[in-house]
Amino acid sequence: MTDRTNFHLYEGRGEKLAARNVELPPYARPESLDDPAAYVADEGLRHAVNVALALGDPLLLTGEAGCGKTQLAASIAHEFGLQRLVFNAKSTSTARDLFYRYDSLRHFHDIQVRKAEGGAGSKPIDIQDYIDFEALGLAVLLSKPSAEVGHLLNEDLARVGPIRSVVLIDEIDKAPRDLPNDLLNEIEGMEFTVRETGQRFAATDGYRPIVILTSNSEKNLPDAFLRRCVFYHIDFPKTERLREIVTRRVALSNGFTPAMLDAAIARFEEVRQMRLKKKPATAELIAWIRVLDRLKLDVSDPGKAEAIAFTYAALVKNGEDLDAVRGNQS
Repeated sequence: MTDRTNFHLYEGRGEKLAARNVELPPYARPESLDDPAAYVADEGLRHAVNVALALGDPLLLTGEAGCGKTQLAASIAHEFGLQRLVFNAKSTSTARDLFYRYDSLRHFHDIQVRKAEGGAGSKPIDIQDYIDFEALGLAVLLSKPSAEVGHLLNEDLARVGPIRSVVLIDEIDKAPRDLPNDLLNEIEGMEFTVRETGQRFAATDGYRPIVILTSNSEKNLPDAFLRRCVFYHIDFPKTERLREIVTRRVALSNGFTPAMLDAAIARFEEVRQMRLKKKPATAELIAWIRVLDRLKLDVSDPGKAEAIAFTYAALVKNGEDLDAVRGNQS
């Protein structure tokens, strides 16, 4: 008989929790999961960051999804006390999008409305009202005295310059192939032009943004672009480092012993050795450990095998993989 006491919240039979004298516990995302102070960088990654800082070049990171590429920017910003700005690349992104966006449709609409209303006595339409600065553009503007550019920024940022920023350009391999090459001159000079207004902005010396780029290696990046970057590939962590990552990221309860953690990591490594469509990464390990900790499940306890099988849904994210992992459970 399987111990199902830890799976008592949702029964799927229409009976309300109140009728069973059970309360739904409040959920709050643990701060440690997002805490940049808990980030663990290996020696090679630390050296790569310092090389990029010395050269003033962007740092390009590759590695499995969930291996900690995106969190590095937050870690750098935290340690240096800098502003962190993020741009998430899409299949439609252009080089201009990293600096600013111009809402031409809204601009055209407002012009037509103004014409229909006669426009007499109205405040002239300012094209600047239709331009929003994105991560790299904001970083350049923030490098300048607020008296010069404060009127271009929102209320939260208008008075903070000059400051240095860490800019994360996430998953650049998702963008069109031309985008990296189109960025070469702008990133090297850290300057850009707003074509609609003719304004040109360049980062102030001493406040040049630190640029971190990530790629899941879904497609090759242009050679000319790669030559302008410091490159580092984040290998999947070994056992000892996995343990360090988990203990820094997850506030384990007293009931979840070091032996239980070691058994869970060993099982996780077994799962990664299986022929799966998508191997779980450190992000999935952290989620799975949180489930095991909350339910006080020891993966080395044969009597909990069925209960543990339910938890694999947090570890693998594919139906075939889930069946394979459950079938491989010892």
